[in-house]
Amino acid sequence: MTTEQVTVNDVGPRDGLQSQSKILTVDERLQLVEALIAAGLRHIEVGAFVSPKAVPAMAGTAGVLSALAKKDRSADAIHTVLVPNLRGYELARAAGANSVCMVVYGSDAMAQANVRMSRRGAESAATEILQLARRDGVRVTLTIAVAFECPFEGAVDPQRVCELGGRLLELGTDELCLADTIGAAHPLQVRSLTGSLVGSYGASRLSCHFHDTRALGLANVFAALESGIRKFDASIAGLGGCPFAPGASGNVATEDVVMMLEQMGFETGIDLGPLMKAAELAQKLTGTASGGRASAWLLQNA
Repeated sequence: MTTEQVTVNDVGPRDGLQSQSKILTVDERLQLVEALIAAGLRHIEVGAFVSPKAVPAMAGTAGVLSALAKKDRSADAIHTVLVPNLRGYELARAAGANSVCMVVYGSDAMAQANVRMSRRGAESAATEILQLARRDGVRVTLTIAVAFECPFEGAVDPQRVCELGGRLLELGTDELCLADTIGAAHPLQVRSLTGSLVGSYGASRLSCHFHDTRALGLANVFAALESGIRKFDASIAGLGGCPFAPGASGNVATEDVVMMLEQMGFETGIDLGPLMKAAELAQKLTGTASGGRASAWLLQNA
């Protein structure tokens, strides 16, 4: 019997670092990416082309891409950068990026807080970038932020998210990611929303992004797995949090997600031993990373 594959996309070098009080150098960020690669990660979010005034931790992302391009890489490696708008996309392309992520929104208030647009305006910008990316041969992930709950508006209508997701999938995005930006979702919500989208569009282009704010990160991963989702964002050592979303604490830890998946019989291609070394490096570099909930057990047994 063939073991079923689940892909883990580590967003620590971008989402994990963007709200840290300590700003890492480009070399330090590269150390973290290299440690993740050594652990077997093939999908990594390595930076963002955003205003260095707004998010100083992401300054120098072009240097990260340049350094990675000089090294031999697996043919299936996908190193993604976040772009907030057309200018960000142009900078990413100039730096040689071949995989980008752009955020759309489940609420107007979050769109205004993050990119000073309405949610419809952000969707329009994402549509324009998607068209350019298809012309340029660039892979695109569109992430629906606050897909479950907004820190400003409260619960988000799941029908709105389904309709938005459907439009983006029909436009041809390579991947649609449902993001629980502030960690407010519970497993029944997750299973319902992911189940609706999987039922209409299949699971092959869907992924999920969970935060562990209320200790439900792994439970939500499990709920999405039950719906058929086979790709998840996670962040090494539980780093994370959106600087523009009050209450958005760390992402679900990569080491916890990999441990659960492996114990359930899924194949991830990730080696827990080197992954724990990457988690230790993240803690050393930032001084704030808490590590996964299973860290003590993993350090003894991985």
